[in-house]
Formats: sequence, C-alpha cells, structure tokens
Amino acid sequence: MTRFVFDLDGTVTSEETLPLIAMHFGVTAQIASLTEETMYGNMPFIESFIRRVNILGKLPIDQISDLFSTVPVYSKVVEFIREHRDNCVVATGNLGFWIDKLMEKVGCLYYCSDGQVRDNGVEKLTYILKKENIVDMYKNNGEKVVFIGDGNNDFEAMRRADISIASGLTHKPAKSVLSAANYLIFSEEALCRLLNQLL
Repeated sequence: MTRFVFDLDGTVTSEETLPLIAMHFGVTAQIASLTEETMYGNMPFIESFIRRVNILGKLPIDQISDLFSTVPVYSKVVEFIREHRDNCVVATGNLGFWIDKLMEKVGCLYYCSDGQVRDNGVEKLTYILKKENIVDMYKNNGEKVVFIGDGNNDFEAMRRADISIASGLTHKPAKSVLSAANYLIFSEEALCRLLNQLL
C-alpha cells in the first residue's frame, strides 16, 4: 500500500496558518519572523514552535480553532485526499485543538502536537510531533511512503520517505527540502497528477 503523508501549512492549506492567526490577534511581527526563520532552517523547529506557542498559547483556543477552520485549502489536493482517505494522512506540528475543525474539512487521519489546556489557553506543551516518526511508523508496517512538504522541518521526514515531493504551491521550498526531494511541484494540478501516478 502507498501511504501519502502531507505537511499541512502551505501544502494542503494555501496560506501559512500561524501568521494568519497572528495577524488576527495583532502579533504578526513576532510570529512571522519565527515562522520564516524556521521555514528556511535558520532556527530549529522545536525551539521556534515552543516560542510561537508561548505567544499564541495565551490567546483563546476556541477563537484560534474558529480561525483555523476558515484557512483556505487547495481544493484539488483536498479532493485527492478525500477520494483516497485510506491512503492519506496529514502530519503537522500544529496543536490538535487548534486544527480539529480545519481537519474536518480535509477529511483524513492526522497527526499533530498536543498540549495541556487551562482556562481556554495552552498551559504547556505535552508533545511535539516529529514528522519523521510518522514516516518510520508506516514504513515499519511495510507501506511505501510518499511525503509531501515544503519547510525545513519536513527535511528529515522527506529524507526517510521512499518518495519525497517538494511542494512549491505556496512559496519556494526550503533548500534542505529541495536536496531531499525526488520531485518539485509548483501547481496543485501537477501535484495531483503525480499523486495519482504513485498510487
């Protein structure tokens, strides 16, 4: 069986989610800087993620969840995922209680980070997803794994996958991702054609 593992931000969604949330709550500069530094490998993902959660974690979870549900997605990519939901999963560092409503629209199994909630805010992180662990899990089950991503934090998962696709749908993929990729795609039509060939 072929297992497609998708990054969420900029791969399934047509915008990076955390900057969108930050803009709504007026903390754009801090979040945008951290996101960009992480995307291009200038800051380790875990350090950046902890810092971003420290900023956004003080904000109301229910409002963040509602905002996530409005983030635009690539309709053809989501159509592929829904048509092949048994083959597709999403792996994202985002917190589950932030993205649950968004993932209802996507319609497949997903793996994410987790945290302890108190008074409608994030009290502390309890688990930070490493996407490569998801790749390893499916490979250990004997499945062929195709990983689709764009950011530096996708590199290790892409390096371990059987086939890796660098997604240039939203922005230019990180250099590390390009070095690990078997394919580089710039349109969702081309991506979906390739995914169908790899089924």
